[in-house]
Amino acid sequence: MKIIVLMKQVANKDAVLRVGVDETWINESDVAQQTNESDGYALEEALRMKEAKGEGEVVVCSLGSQSAKTVIKDALARGADRAIHIVADNSRKLSPYQIAKAIADAIRDENADLVFTGLQSDDASYGQTGVILAELLGIPHATIVIEMDRTSINGNVRIKRELESGWYQWFTYKLPALLTIQSGISQIRYASLKGIMAAKKKEVREVTPAIEPFASAQKIEKVYLPLKTKQTQMLGNGDAKAGAVELVEKLKTEVRVL
Repeated sequence: MKIIVLMKQVANKDAVLRVGVDETWINESDVAQQTNESDGYALEEALRMKEAKGEGEVVVCSLGSQSAKTVIKDALARGADRAIHIVADNSRKLSPYQIAKAIADAIRDENADLVFTGLQSDDASYGQTGVILAELLGIPHATIVIEMDRTSINGNVRIKRELESGWYQWFTYKLPALLTIQSGISQIRYASLKGIMAAKKKEVREVTPAIEPFASAQKIEKVYLPLKTKQTQMLGNGDAKAGAVELVEKLKTEVRVL
């Protein structure tokens, strides 16, 4: 079984973010980077699936600049067998469709049985790339996967999806298929010293994508920090009952929670 895992490098959650000069993204020159959280869980699930089968290959794929090598090396140290690096210095300006198209072109010939992605990225949070990629590859997909039956056989995979309002769904998909993995599906392993040393010898294939410049129907016009404002209203003019009446009215007409 061959499993491809998409992994993205994003800004550290604890970093102090500043808007860039062009106001279309943050200034990343002095921001620490890390692996996208849900992508880390996608890798862990792929490794566990391989271990449960007792055979197979886990291939990591990452699109980004040369700094994305950090994410790739960490994934190889955790147990991935090899990696594909789609080198794109302008990845922040690409739409989910352009990213999915570049990835599809890079991995199509791999003929993977499963493609795992994180549910969404911690920076843009579109949650679209995996779904679009499945369409471009012509394979079925499942989103918000929270559990997998690793004993699935006969070319099928059985998964549990999270639905709205606390509902869940077990569903069986025919392979090949693409799954977007929810954070918390399992306990992520750390890279061992042996794994770190072994990662240095594993293959990392670089790919230069052919980005279609006019393929995107969207672009980021402006990125800005939310304004923090405070406003206090005194209700009832000192009368508790009158204040309660005014509060209920505002909750109905302004906040609309009643």
